[in-house]
Amino acid sequence: MRPVPEYDPKAWLLKALRETAHAMESLIWDLDEDAQERVPGDDEWCVRDLVLHMCEMERRYVERLERIARLDAPRIDAFDADSIEPKPSYLRSSAFDLMDEFGVLRQQDVYLLWSLNDGDWQRTGTHPYLGPLTILQTAREMNEHDLSHLWQLRRMCDRFAATSV
Repeated sequence: MRPVPEYDPKAWLLKALRETAHAMESLIWDLDEDAQERVPGDDEWCVRDLVLHMCEMERRYVERLERIARLDAPRIDAFDADSIEPKPSYLRSSAFDLMDEFGVLRQQDVYLLWSLNDGDWQRTGTHPYLGPLTILQTAREMNEHDLSHLWQLRRMCDRFAATSV
């Protein structure tokens, strides 16, 4: 009988973060442009807006992780995920163009995280409201954010598939 491999939270996080873009793309792959722009209900995002939000958040995570990894105890910016203004170029982009952008940004984060040693994962930046945040805490936050929106995207895509039958 083979021994069960030891649980490695950093390896698990890297795997989960690496797979998010592919999981999102596989969910929206068969959606036509109308479905990507359809708002499922009041106070909900369409698929394109959800992917746009993921791009904007990823840009901020790239900045945060790079600052913490490269500087000694840097001050990191606070951002409110619900009030981020998108880059003007993103406003004209399709969901698939935004997915490409998200994939590139996520790859930057994963490569950075992969290059760090165990001690680097404990490097901190100082958040104005939360105090010290480690790279590990930021990676966990990214993963929780991903899971929340993957679930939201799955429900939307399932709903659109059910209504098109």
